Amino acid sequence: MASRFVLWGTYCEDVLEKRAPFREEHLARLQQLKDAGTLVTLGPTTDLSRVFGIFEGDSAEAVEALVKADVYWREGIWTSIEIHPWTQAF
Repeated sequence: MASRFVLWGTYCEDVLEKRAPFREEHLARLQQLKDAGTLVTLGPTTDLSRVFGIFEGDSAEAVEALVKADVYWREGIWTSIEIHPWTQAF
């Protein structure tokens, strides 16, 4: 049975410029994860310093593997991530 996990991460300096070449691939992959029910939500804070997300998965390690397979991680757009089990109260 899948559990929910919350993701917090940080972005690189000059994120808007550096993400541009990879954005289409990134958004297409997020849509695939959303369509599969793995991704609940994901996006940046308004100051573009952090990324926040909620995932469905079997383990924190499985969610971490999904995140680290993203082009934003591979290209250094996301510079750190933390994944924690999460209980949705409401």
